[in-house]
Amino acid sequence: MTKRIGNKDVAQHRSKDEKKRIKAANKAMEAVKQAAARAKYRNEQKGRPGIAAQA
Repeated sequence: MTKRIGNKDVAQHRSKDEKKRIKAANKAMEAVKQAAARAKYRNEQKGRPGIAAQA
């Protein structure tokens, strides 16, 4: 559950600009995670244990 202010959740008090900034930050953070995952498994053949499994 989210924190509450009175009988409303904190998220209900956020402005549209703040919500946009939070969404943009979340998307950027997710893109960084995906890029790291792609780089980790790049150039590996399917069905063979990769570099990550050997270490």
